[in-house]
Amino acid sequence: MSDRARLRDLGIIIGEHGPGPLNAITDVPGIWVGHKTLILDEPRVARTGVTVVVPRENRIHEDYAYAGYFSFNGNGEMTGLPWLEESGMLGSPVAITNTHQVGLVRDGLVRYAVDRLQGQGFFLPVVAETYDGWLNDIGAFHLSEQDLFDAMDAAEAGPVAEGNVGGGTGMICHDLKGGIGTSSRRVAVQDEHYTVGALVQANYGERRHLRVNGVPVGLALTPDVVPVPFSEPGGGSSIIVVLATDAPLLPFQCKRLARRATVGLARVGGMGHNGSGDIFIAFATGNHIPASGEGPVEVSMLPNHLMDILFEAAAEAVEESILNALTAAQTISGYRGRTAYALPLQQLQALVHPTR
Repeated sequence: MSDRARLRDLGIIIGEHGPGPLNAITDVPGIWVGHKTLILDEPRVARTGVTVVVPRENRIHEDYAYAGYFSFNGNGEMTGLPWLEESGMLGSPVAITNTHQVGLVRDGLVRYAVDRLQGQGFFLPVVAETYDGWLNDIGAFHLSEQDLFDAMDAAEAGPVAEGNVGGGTGMICHDLKGGIGTSSRRVAVQDEHYTVGALVQANYGERRHLRVNGVPVGLALTPDVVPVPFSEPGGGSSIIVVLATDAPLLPFQCKRLARRATVGLARVGGMGHNGSGDIFIAFATGNHIPASGEGPVEVSMLPNHLMDILFEAAAEAVEESILNALTAAQTISGYRGRTAYALPLQQLQALVHPTR
C-alpha cells in the first residue's frame, strides 16, 4: 500500500474556496481523465506515458467548447494553438506526454477521431509536453499509437490518479518527484454555482523556491535531507496546466482564466525560467457550439466584473494541483540508474504545522 497522500489528507488546506466532491478536474460535469503509464527496464528504460483530459464525455469533436491559452514561458510545445486562438474553440481532448512524442500523440488523436468516432472533416488536436529524459530513455520513443488509444479508452469520470502516472511518470518538480496533480474549486456567482478544475503535469523548478501554503519548505529540505537529482540547478523544466469550468465564458474570458494559472504556479515557487515551457489552456463548457455550424448559435456570457471569484478559484486549484502532484508522487529510479526522490510527507507536515 502506498504511503503517499493528497495535500488535504495531511491537514494542509490551500486557499479560501472549497473543492468539489472529488477535488479534481473531473468535478466539472462531463470531464473525463485517462492515463497510460509505461514503466519498463528492457529492452530500454521507460518511465513515461500519456494523460488525456476529455471534455463533454468524449463528444467534444461534435460539441465544441470555448477556450483560450496563455504562454507564461514558451520553451515548450502545445499543438493546435493557432486555430484555437483564431476560432476561440476547442474541438479535441487535451493530451499531455513527453517532449519527443507530441507528434505521435497528436496524430493518434486524429486517427482516434476518424476511426473510433467516425469523425468527419479536419482535426487539429491539442497535445502538450514536458521533458522526462532524465528518468526516461526518451530517445527510445516508447509510446505507441495504441498507448494513446488505451489512455482514451481508460478515460472516465471520478477520482484521478496522481503522481507517477500517465504523462507525469518521469517528471521532476522542484528537484523532487513530480508528475500529474489535480484539484477543483466550487464557487457561487450570484445565484449560480460553478466549478473550476485544474490538472497539471508538473516538471519545473528548483528546490529552494518551493513553498507550501506560503511556507518556504524547499529551504529546509536541503540535499542532506532529500537528495537533489541534478548536479546542476534548474535541471527540471516546464509545467502544463489544463483548466476547465462549467461557467458560461467566451474565448477571451477563457484566455483571462488561463492567465491566472500563473498565480497558482508562483505561489508554489514557479518563476517561469528561460528553459521552462509553462503553457496553460482553459476551456469552458457552459456554452454549446455544434461542430456542424448550421445557423446562428445563441451563447451566454458571465459579465467580466463577476469573474474575480473564478480567477481566485483557478489560482487556488492550480496551486493545490501542483502540491497534490508532489505529495502523491513516489520515489522512482530510471534511466542510467538515476533517482528522483519523493517529497517527505512527515517533514512537510512538521514544516507547515510545526506545533502539531
